[in-house]
Amino acid sequence: MAFELPDLPYAHDALADLGMSKETLEYHHDIHHKAYVDNGNKAIAGTEWEGKSVEEIVKGTYQPNAVAQSGVFNNASQHWNHTQFWEMMGPGNSAMPSELEKALTESFGSVDKFKEDFAAAGAGQFGSGWAWLVKDTDGSLKVTKTENGVNPLCFGQTALLGCDVWEHSYYIDFRNKRPAYLSNFLDKLVNWENVASRM
Repeated sequence: MAFELPDLPYAHDALADLGMSKETLEYHHDIHHKAYVDNGNKAIAGTEWEGKSVEEIVKGTYQPNAVAQSGVFNNASQHWNHTQFWEMMGPGNSAMPSELEKALTESFGSVDKFKEDFAAAGAGQFGSGWAWLVKDTDGSLKVTKTENGVNPLCFGQTALLGCDVWEHSYYIDFRNKRPAYLSNFLDKLVNWENVASRM
């Protein structure tokens, strides 16, 4: 099936007071994400992947031993990543549901330790990539990081929370201060109810 750019689940300026400006969302969603959609549709046209779901394409084209992934994978995975990313944030400054707080405390020792580990993963990702909170194949919660567009689907994991650490995600608002962007993301932007619903 053809990739389609989803609408943001909030207005472009809805996160501005929380540290993600209207300008960032206009560039990131309307230009960067749209490019993954457009280029992805061109890449799958006339191939075996045309008509497949984005999840099937990501899983089917990921090459674990490759230095660089294919154009089909890169655009499909980044389309999937960004679709999740918009939903994982929100303007409501949502409280963390008790079941998620309990699971994080059991897995990491405390919510603060989870946030510390997540921020460290994002800050420590060399170059472009993502930081993730995942439910692993054994049911445990883990913090991971991936390069470029690689995501938890590639490893059979469930993505509960992802943060884009490509520079286009934060440079307008935070310049090169990736750690500050990550702290702001965790403290002000995450829709914890959405994260809990993925468990």
